[in-house]
Amino acid sequence: MLQCVIGQKPMDEFVPLSKSSDGAVTTQYTKDLVEELGLLKMDFLGLRNLTVIQDTVNNIKQSQGIDIDINNIDMTDSKVYDLISSGQTDGIFQLESSGMKSFMQELKPRNIEDIIAGISLYRPGPMDFIPNYIEGKENVDKITYDCPQLEPILSPTYGCIVYQEQVMQIVMELAGYTLGRSDLVRRAMSKKKESVMLKERKNFVYGNPEENVPGCINRGIDEKTANKIFDDMLDFAKYAFNKSHAAAYAVVAYQTAYLKCHYPKEFMAALITSVLGNSDKAAAYIAGCRKMGIEILPPDINEGFGYFSVSDGKIRYGLSALKSVGEGVIDAVVAEREVNGPYKNLKDFVSRLSAKEVNKRTIESFIKSGAFDCFPSNRRQMMMVYTQIIDQVNQERKNAISGQMSLMDFLGEEEKKEFDVVYPDVEEYDKEELLGYEKEMLGVYVSGHPLDDYREFLSDNVSAVTLDFYPEDADDSDGDEDLQVNLETVAKDQQYYTIGGMISAKTVKMTKNNQNMAFITLEDLVGSIEIVVFPKKYEEYRTLIEPDSKVFVYGRASITEKESKLLLEKMLPFSEVPRKVYIQMENKDAYNTNERDLYDLIDRNSGNDEVIVMLKEEKMMKPMGRQFGVSASDNVISEFKDRFGEGKVVVQEGKVRF
Repeated sequence: MLQCVIGQKPMDEFVPLSKSSDGAVTTQYTKDLVEELGLLKMDFLGLRNLTVIQDTVNNIKQSQGIDIDINNIDMTDSKVYDLISSGQTDGIFQLESSGMKSFMQELKPRNIEDIIAGISLYRPGPMDFIPNYIEGKENVDKITYDCPQLEPILSPTYGCIVYQEQVMQIVMELAGYTLGRSDLVRRAMSKKKESVMLKERKNFVYGNPEENVPGCINRGIDEKTANKIFDDMLDFAKYAFNKSHAAAYAVVAYQTAYLKCHYPKEFMAALITSVLGNSDKAAAYIAGCRKMGIEILPPDINEGFGYFSVSDGKIRYGLSALKSVGEGVIDAVVAEREVNGPYKNLKDFVSRLSAKEVNKRTIESFIKSGAFDCFPSNRRQMMMVYTQIIDQVNQERKNAISGQMSLMDFLGEEEKKEFDVVYPDVEEYDKEELLGYEKEMLGVYVSGHPLDDYREFLSDNVSAVTLDFYPEDADDSDGDEDLQVNLETVAKDQQYYTIGGMISAKTVKMTKNNQNMAFITLEDLVGSIEIVVFPKKYEEYRTLIEPDSKVFVYGRASITEKESKLLLEKMLPFSEVPRKVYIQMENKDAYNTNERDLYDLIDRNSGNDEVIVMLKEEKMMKPMGRQFGVSASDNVISEFKDRFGEGKVVVQEGKVRF
């Protein structure tokens, strides 16, 4: 999107500032002169988001056969404004930070003017006017104006000065300024030119016959009111910018919201494609898809494309996201598939592509990522034979080039299959291994997450998630300083937080005092963060600081413009968070009958988790006491369920207390 703001001076009034040695005219305007003269100014806005919009339109055409003219959508769609007002604005341009989500929930915009104003107000300085704006919006009848002339100017913004254009309108309508002079006042206010403003206050209030300015008093506005209005303009103009600038952003914001509202799968596919270089952001959007009920499918060599796409109402992972697989390989894979049909198996795939395009490293990436899951064999089987298959195909190619004949040349297609590499009879990798390979190849977990079984447990026990430690507005600023909100984080520097997750990396270093300290990476369901472990804490928790350990961490946030970390204070493994095991029995007689078996199970699985027996008929309970606690692992709970019944044993997760 290109926004052009053209100044007031006609182009034929401009003169060249210099000439080159050969006499050719060259116009070399300095930045200050451009601002003074009001020359052509350009801003390239929201480039990544414009790509998301176009990719979404393409996805809709591909998946549903619908052509969307994004520049002619309904700008009054109530469902779109409902979405924005709900705060479910992840991925929506300018509206996805936590602060902006809260603001939109409070503002409840019902038209594009509200979004324009919201984007304008949500910055340091104008934020002070937000309560007044919302109050005016909710109570239009209670809005008062210092003079009647202000109402048509400020009524669209509920009595608040929000835009530079309104400052220009006020001085024109109330004091009789010309359009050109009103722009000079606007510029002087924004640049805080005190001497100019002192002069303009007199002109605004009392007028200036020599400069053909009538002034407010001569137009029926009393001195006190005129001065108050001028003061209000000064307070606002320190931070104001032009409405057209904010409107350009608001249109992009509405377009992205419209697409997310009506075509969520196509929109989220395009959105994830746009952030593939940022694994934390991609993981957050994938988690957002799951919350929306959109399933994410692994990459598929027979259905996928380089970008994320929609397949049977689900989002298919983009092949270009695979590590060690270049765009040229993906283009060749898709082109071959579209000409000669789907790939049948691993050997068929290797045979149909050149050795330049497919090597052992590429094949391994495809297998580990799940891109070959459409083939009859499982991932473990393919990993065990893929090198043999590549060698076999290469040998067959060499024989064909040299013109050598072999026994295979005399066999039919069915007979040749008997000489193919035999896949070993082995089971698929377990869930942890599959997810680990996906993370290795794609940078994120796709078919699941190692912490999926702990979602509620984590939600109940953490005070922050990893994404809370990173600026949420960074991807939407696109370098535009005028509209850029301070890149604040949800978490605050030097505050203490509890987060939980899985240790994915560990680096141990020696301090100047020859003591060990560690830097660990903790991953949760939405991202990752670095945890700094100083020597004393390292000695205390060194046995827990291992990759794949699932732990809760309590620490102090260290947040700067460049990085965010958590300084470890305490650590607790998931397994040591106390749980309660409730066992229901019909009555006291049933308890007496099963008492010995209960104590036997407790003795064999002793631990710190409390056991509580519930008597259904008597409506009584009996805590077994600390000395009869168990270690409530999944295996132990299964054992209790086998003995007392599937629906008779309930585990209640405990609370983390540091």
